[in-house]
Amino acid sequence: MQLTGDRVTLRAWRPSDAPSLAKHANNRNVASQLRDRFPHPYTLADARQFIQSVAGAHPTMLFAMVVDGEAVGGIGFFPGSDVERFSAEIGYWLAEPYWGRGITVEAIRLMSAYAFETCNMLRLFALPFASNARSTRVLEKAGYTREGLMRSSSVKYGEIRDQALYALVNPNWKGA
Repeated sequence: MQLTGDRVTLRAWRPSDAPSLAKHANNRNVASQLRDRFPHPYTLADARQFIQSVAGAHPTMLFAMVVDGEAVGGIGFFPGSDVERFSAEIGYWLAEPYWGRGITVEAIRLMSAYAFETCNMLRLFALPFASNARSTRVLEKAGYTREGLMRSSSVKYGEIRDQALYALVNPNWKGA
């Protein structure tokens, strides 16, 4: 599975991506904006374990963000269960040297279209830290709407943080 845009290609993670993943993910500025399951420091062993854990998933829900042939970030979605089974949280990260180039906006658009068209998702949502203006702006540029503010909803590195709630609804949902 590969999704191709002008700035970025999304594809399944490969074992050969491990060195690039470890290099780009091992950045506190990246890790500080993500869930705790994204380790810091990020080692080669972490990269290999992650890639092994997502290998062969069908459908593919976690993709490498590839620029100039190198995996420089990741994007994916995590479907809910029960009554939320057609709703999924989208998450993403991009290596700091690539920030500000429109790569993540394009990746979110590609991923959203794939989740809607291929996986029959009704709604995608994201929960960036409210203080992360870059991420909230990226979501807005990708067509997501701010639905609310979740006050004191998380703790990262010992600091209480608010999260913003952004969502995109599939206007062409096929139904259950």
